[in-house]
Amino acid sequence: MMLHVPEVLTRDEVAAMRAELERADWADGRATVGAQGAQVKHNRQLPETSPLAQELGRLILDKLGRHPLWLSAALPLRSVPPLFNRYEGGEHYGLHIDGAVRAVPGSPLPLRTDVSSTLFLSEPEEYDGGELVVVDTYGTHEVKLPAGDLILYPSTSLHRVEPVTRGARLASFFWTQSLVADDAQRTMLFDLDQNIQKLRARLGDVDEVLGLTGHYHNLVRQWSRC
Repeated sequence: MMLHVPEVLTRDEVAAMRAELERADWADGRATVGAQGAQVKHNRQLPETSPLAQELGRLILDKLGRHPLWLSAALPLRSVPPLFNRYEGGEHYGLHIDGAVRAVPGSPLPLRTDVSSTLFLSEPEEYDGGELVVVDTYGTHEVKLPAGDLILYPSTSLHRVEPVTRGARLASFFWTQSLVADDAQRTMLFDLDQNIQKLRARLGDVDEVLGLTGHYHNLVRQWSRC
């Protein structure tokens, strides 16, 4: 499932984050990938240990923790602290797939990467190129969203970032271990949850809505891995 999650950050929040990032010290993005990824990755990132990255990352996770659409789609158990990248002057990231397991700073427990999220921090008209291209069984999908909006997609997908030929593309990205590892099961649960919410808004907590809600939670119990 690919899902556009709108308005994770307000315009003012994006502007404040951008102002901080413009003053940041960026490092070679290849520092955070293995040998295979390093061959195709050409961008800059804030170091994972950067106090600024940690501060801004906490803000993003706090906002997402109160965003019902992202919560419904990701069913998050744990997330890697968000990272930040910058592309300009032809920088790009070739076709690759993210590692299945990542370390989480400050935690002895590894994290299984089930869901990938990219939060756009530059407006589409500010740069040329820079599309996130996700390849799945249904084809190739190009994504370029307004600043403050997020795209969520399965971490099992091949993907790339096209060269940025004008301006600069700023974004945050991170991985989430979901309560439900299987993407097809997460998609069914998301669709069921969204329809329950619509029925509840129309009918209230009638017996049928309560029955479907119970069915949803029992499926989460059956499919969750935690």
